[in-house]
Amino acid sequence: MKGIILHGGHGTRLRPLTHTGPKQLLPIANKPMSQYCVESLKDAGIVDIAIIIGGVGSDKVKEFYGDGSNFGVNFTYFQQDFPKGISHAVNLCKKFVGNEKFVVFLGDNIIQKSIKTYVNEFALSDVAASLLLCKVPNPSSFGIAELENEKIIKIVEKPKEPKSDLAVTGIYFLTPLIFEVIANLKPSWRNELEITDALHQMLEKNEKITYHMITDYWKDTGTPEDVLHANQEILEKIEGSFEGSNDENSKISNKSIIGKGTSIKGNSIISDSVIIGENCIIKDANIESYSSLGNGTIVTSARIRNSIIMENCKIEGKLTIKDSIIAKNSTINSKNNNEKIFLLGEGTQITL
Repeated sequence: MKGIILHGGHGTRLRPLTHTGPKQLLPIANKPMSQYCVESLKDAGIVDIAIIIGGVGSDKVKEFYGDGSNFGVNFTYFQQDFPKGISHAVNLCKKFVGNEKFVVFLGDNIIQKSIKTYVNEFALSDVAASLLLCKVPNPSSFGIAELENEKIIKIVEKPKEPKSDLAVTGIYFLTPLIFEVIANLKPSWRNELEITDALHQMLEKNEKITYHMITDYWKDTGTPEDVLHANQEILEKIEGSFEGSNDENSKISNKSIIGKGTSIKGNSIISDSVIIGENCIIKDANIESYSSLGNGTIVTSARIRNSIIMENCKIEGKLTIKDSIIAKNSTINSKNNNEKIFLLGEGTQITL
């Protein structure tokens, strides 16, 4: 079985974070969100993976992932010049897939449950497709599956008046039959070839589509709030490790991760569910729960709470930063005792 990861799009709801690169490379617990997709596929035994790239920073995707050897998989890249829909992206991989069954993973989807069981079941089945569904509070924002007698009878993309709260997650188990359907698919009102339309047409042709319910964590990380929530969820479950150095006055939770070469100095406090990357300097600072600090970041005298601070940032001064996402190479210097929420693009410099 083969895998496809969609890594394109403009990430407009995450600007300015996505002005310089794709949203799927934004870190969650110090790891690009699309890497969770790679690891999920690999865990299920899928090592031949196509990555669809397009939009801002496509070269950064190739630069980070390379040929896949560092991740124990094999990558093949396909360029989608403009967002034309999931079905269009999938169709670019027709020759790559050949006659095999395959799994499509949207690169901004985070799932903590292993998909290995679903993959094995699908491999042995004779169904045309299989979906993972999840109950959501805002069904009009998703493709929605309608059920009757525990069977999918209809799939609708972002319905204005949804008849179900079961979202079709961004993980699809498909057969080559989907390519025949896509060949006759018409663009939607968004001028995109929708995967939900393709799946619904399969239902109309009496092709069998099965489903599983996700009752564990799943998140479509389309907004800053979604990214922070995913960061919280993953950090909540981390096992602590310490590979740095610290002064005797510092207090470090054993449920935190401190990377190699990182120094915890002075009267610093590191709380539960925190990850700090390699070669960081934390001096007289409080790093509170659900915070991620990337490699090479320096924090002096500040308090960081429920935030993602990417690599090579410098934060100095008696300020509190909460519920924030700060892109790499940014600098914040505060001379006053402020409490702030930031959403900062790469290389931002702020003096308060």
